[in-house]
Amino acid sequence: MAGPKHARHGNPDVEIMPFPARVRTARLRNGLRMVMVECSHLHGAAAALYARAGSRYETARSNGLSHFVEHMLFRGSAGLPSSFALNRAIEERCGMLNGETGRDYSLFQVHFHPRELGEVLRILGDLFAAPRFSDIDLERKIVLEEILDDFDEHGQRVNLDDVGRAHAWRRHPLGFPITGPERNIRRFSRREVLAHFRRYYGARNLVLAVAGPVAGARVLACARQAFGGLPAGRRRRARPAPGSLGGPRFHCLRTDSAQIEVQILFRGLPDAHPLYPALVLLLRLLDDGMATPLHYRVCDRRGLAYHVNAALEPLGDTSLVEITAACAAANLPDLLGEIFAILGEMRERPALPWEKAKAKRRYARDLEAGFDDVEGLCAWYGDSLLAELPLRSPAERYRRVARVGAAEIRRVARKVLRPEGLVVTAVGSFTPSVVRRARALVRGFTSSSPTASRARSGRR
Repeated sequence: MAGPKHARHGNPDVEIMPFPARVRTARLRNGLRMVMVECSHLHGAAAALYARAGSRYETARSNGLSHFVEHMLFRGSAGLPSSFALNRAIEERCGMLNGETGRDYSLFQVHFHPRELGEVLRILGDLFAAPRFSDIDLERKIVLEEILDDFDEHGQRVNLDDVGRAHAWRRHPLGFPITGPERNIRRFSRREVLAHFRRYYGARNLVLAVAGPVAGARVLACARQAFGGLPAGRRRRARPAPGSLGGPRFHCLRTDSAQIEVQILFRGLPDAHPLYPALVLLLRLLDDGMATPLHYRVCDRRGLAYHVNAALEPLGDTSLVEITAACAAANLPDLLGEIFAILGEMRERPALPWEKAKAKRRYARDLEAGFDDVEGLCAWYGDSLLAELPLRSPAERYRRVARVGAAEIRRVARKVLRPEGLVVTAVGSFTPSVVRRARALVRGFTSSSPTASRARSGRR
């Protein structure tokens, strides 16, 4: 599955380079899905094992268990019976084992020298076939230490991502904190850890991605030896996302912080939606460098914040558009007013030709930069396979975005940047006046022109 020689669409001066790789897929008899990205131009390799396990798959009682299992897996396996033995075996092969838990996935990844492929996969296979899950009370202390940053000195959870998503998704598992509540972490038993592992780490619920200068046939042979004995298990399905965020809504959490952190969320579109490529381009028009409106107008022109950024979080059957910033407490209404004015203009004003050309050119160059990133290549294809999305080549990814015109950008802006999809969360120290003005701006979003929004925020 190699990309075409060139991809040149929608922007006549942009030409994406040929993708110097071959992509193959396979499935072991136990149901483990695999994607292999053969990159002869690289000198390092990476292996990533994905599981459909994360806070989205949990209940209120089990929340935090996916993250706890991720930690416990680092305690070693039957063949490497301690965290020291496991990490030493990986590091002697010039690699390092990294783990990560998200809302809808868990990931274990190793960057290694290509000659060590067979041994690295053997170590990973042993870890997932026969984990020890020892020293649970010691690992419990480590997890509790990890989450201390999420709380203030009064024991109040102040992590903006956790607070914002809990407010946005409310009782749905997408609103659960990935690390879970402290009471759950203190309660989890080895039996619960083992049951969760067996439920979510069957072969049918896993994806193995390998990228680097390695032949697909050799990867497949090594994977059969390393993972072929895993029990099949079942492919797990997450509870569908709610149909609406029920906005516009504003939530503030009072802390002693001198600075306010603010998160603006909109319900986005899933990757399968016809307008998803336009949403990707819309985010780049909004925030892709210091010459795009979000940074220039909020920071350089008005000095309302030191930093502000926008991102798109894909979640399988939906996505979130996220804008975050930090500002002085008194600046919050003006900050919201300026951001809402920018978003209002994006809904009403067609993108200029030079803006679209710049965004598409930068998107193409970012794709090309990914040709040299083995972990990124694993993510490109491993994420897609886990989410059951098409395995698109870089050229196909570029063509999707390059075909987007001004009318589609305006259409997706009007579809996504709507009041019913808006939830705003602020964490910090507020005066009653700031809260009233901020809440009024959120409630009035899109019901008036950008000029009126600025006026209500106090700008004259």
